[in-house]
Amino acid sequence: MTAMTDPKPVESWLTDMDGVLVHEEHALPGASEFIAALQEHGRRFLVLTNNSLFTARDLRARLLRSGIEVPEGCLWTSALATAQFLSDQKAGGSAYVIGEVGLTSALHDVGFVLTERDPDYVVLGETRTHSFENITRAIRLIERGARFIATNPDPTGPSPEGSLPATGSFAALITQATGIRPYFVGKPNPLMMRSALNAIDAHSETTIMVGDRMDTDVVSGLEAGMRTILVLTGSTKESDVERFPYRPTKVANSIADVVELVGKLAPAPAVA
Repeated sequence: MTAMTDPKPVESWLTDMDGVLVHEEHALPGASEFIAALQEHGRRFLVLTNNSLFTARDLRARLLRSGIEVPEGCLWTSALATAQFLSDQKAGGSAYVIGEVGLTSALHDVGFVLTERDPDYVVLGETRTHSFENITRAIRLIERGARFIATNPDPTGPSPEGSLPATGSFAALITQATGIRPYFVGKPNPLMMRSALNAIDAHSETTIMVGDRMDTDVVSGLEAGMRTILVLTGSTKESDVERFPYRPTKVANSIADVVELVGKLAPAPAVA
């Protein structure tokens, strides 16, 4: 594990979910202990995911089945970040959505109207039920002037059987047809990190981002002004780190190696 040189105390933590806490529905070593340590030391935290399929309640249940107990309010998805972004851009707007309940419920919650008639936005998220009809409608609405938004740029997602086409792949199809590229809200856009920080009233200088990917978690954490920890239980291997023009603040074998840092890097108790 490389050295953590910044002397600032750490008041808040952001952590990716897949590849850091879980792998294909199974908890990774140290995941439950890490969440417990954050709660024990009273640290503000959010568990982040680019996956827009599920609501925070769904994800809490998924993690609980893996033996990791995370409060619903401590989960932040690209769907929630997208809904917040769109609400800030055009309060009470309208959207044609290709996505699942995680995205549609997030947009409903911020007051958006979901419609196929002259929407302000076409919003593309993760779904397992893509259809030729839906994609054709999205293309035609964008051609008529709807703004194109996508929850995340991931081209593929994992499954026990192998890779699945994800939001980025379908976004590329629509871009090829329309010539219009979407605005991606999720990682590696640091906007998702900023929205997560705002959600827990945290400051980037006193927050650490933990992730398993250099090209999404680490770069977006760095661009949002945070210290970063790369764990080697997911996509990026140790031999890959040197290929990137930027580095994480620390490299750890797994989240189990990060547990002890929660207490060590916490602010000193106030003197009465």
